[in-house]
Amino acid sequence: MLFFRKFFLFLVFTLVSLSLQQQALAQTLQKFEKEIVAFEQADKANPPKKGNIVFTGSSSIRLWNDLTEYFPGKTILNRGFGGSQTDEVVYYADRVIAPYKPKQVVIYSGDNDIASGKTAEKVLADFKILFSKIRQASPNATVTYISIKPSPSRKQHLPSINRANALIKDFLAKEKRTAYVDIYNPMLLPSGKPKPELFRADSLHMTKAGYDIWAQVLKPYLK
Repeated sequence: MLFFRKFFLFLVFTLVSLSLQQQALAQTLQKFEKEIVAFEQADKANPPKKGNIVFTGSSSIRLWNDLTEYFPGKTILNRGFGGSQTDEVVYYADRVIAPYKPKQVVIYSGDNDIASGKTAEKVLADFKILFSKIRQASPNATVTYISIKPSPSRKQHLPSINRANALIKDFLAKEKRTAYVDIYNPMLLPSGKPKPELFRADSLHMTKAGYDIWAQVLKPYLK
C-alpha cells in the first residue's frame, strides 16, 4: 500500500513538473507574438500574392530591410523576427511561412541557438522539424539555408557553428529541392578571421558590406 502511495505521489509530481515545463516553454516561444501579429495585420492591409520567396529566421533577416532592392525582379517577403531560435521559427511556421504557399523559403537560423548553449545536433534536430513543416505545407517549395555566419562576438562558438553548418549541409544534400548557401567562408580574411568591416559595433549584426556579400553569394540560388 505504501509503495502505491509513493508511486502515485511520484506520478503526480512528474505530471505537474511536465505541465509547468510546457507552460514555461509556451511562454518563451510566444515572446515574438507582437511581431507575428504585425505581419498578419500587414497581410490584411496588403494581401501578398501566393508563390513568393519567403525569407525567415533571426535578426540577420529581420534587419535586411532592403531585400527587394538587392534582388530586383523577385517577389520577396521578409518574415524574420529578431533574436529567434530555430524552435521558435518552427512554432510560428504556420503563420510566417505556410499561409504564403511560397515557391522558396530562405532560412537563416541557428546562430542564436548556438549562442544560447544548444549543441549543433540540437540545431540540426530543430531544423529537421522546420524542414518537415515546410514540406508538409508546401511540398514543391525550394528550401534554402543560409549558413551561420562567423560573428566576432561569438568566436568562442565557432567550433559548434562549423559543426551545425556541416550537419545541415549534409542533411540538405540528401533532400530534393534544397540548397545550402555558404556565406561563412566569404566573410573571412585570408587569415581565417572574420572581416571586421562586415559587422556593426556589436560585432554581431552586419553592416551593408556584410549584406552585399550575402546578396552576391545568395543571388544565384533565388528562384
